[in-house]
Amino acid sequence: MDSDASDPRTPAPAAGTPKPASGLRALVVEDETSLARVLGSYLERDGFETTLVHDGLQAVMIARDVDPDVVILDLGLPSLDGVEVCRQIRTFSDAYVVMLTARSDEVDTLIGLSVGADDYITKPFSPRELMARIQAMLRRPRTPREAEDQHHDLRFGDLRVDVQGRDVWLGAEPVALTRTEFDLLAALAERPRMAFSRRQLIDHVWGQTWVGDEHLVDVHIGHLRHKLGDDATEGRFVRTVRGIGYRMGTGE
Repeated sequence: MDSDASDPRTPAPAAGTPKPASGLRALVVEDETSLARVLGSYLERDGFETTLVHDGLQAVMIARDVDPDVVILDLGLPSLDGVEVCRQIRTFSDAYVVMLTARSDEVDTLIGLSVGADDYITKPFSPRELMARIQAMLRRPRTPREAEDQHHDLRFGDLRVDVQGRDVWLGAEPVALTRTEFDLLAALAERPRMAFSRRQLIDHVWGQTWVGDEHLVDVHIGHLRHKLGDDATEGRFVRTVRGIGYRMGTGE
């Protein structure tokens, strides 16, 4: 049964609690109680240990204790809105974050993604569609097939990408990336001579069944460039190929 973190009769999970047998935990942050419970039931059917929270401030505290693999995060929340919740969770977690919004305008979507959300879905939506997106994210190979037999880092100037270890270094400093940012960088770095379209990057990172606004790639690329100290439009490491998309740069 799902745990409802807003119910005072239900204690919050203790910090450091071991992972469930399935290895999967989900945190649903949604102030519409009925929707939260529906999403919780779908997640549990797919083997997630699920915690429900209806308040933004509490969600950040619970996320530290639960250590979720996936966070379903509504944009409009009491105490803290979804954007600020996502921003704070990103300071200590690389969980996959899917934002829910009742507002379909692009500004809300881009703001949500710019603070580290991996995907978004607009209300009303089918819970089955949401679960399909979550499962697609979880099926992402943690190491690209082309890198399985490689035992060396990929280097681009002073940028070093350890695909197997999922580590990135810029000079002597580690670079903290979200899972989606790393997966995009790894896809580009593994084929440095290839110019990827947005659709090709979506197929690599989100999966071929993903449906949505392909410009979410631009948002994640912008965030990745910022973390790599790149120019917003013409980076040393992630370069724009006009009329096509992006490719890896040499770092020079």
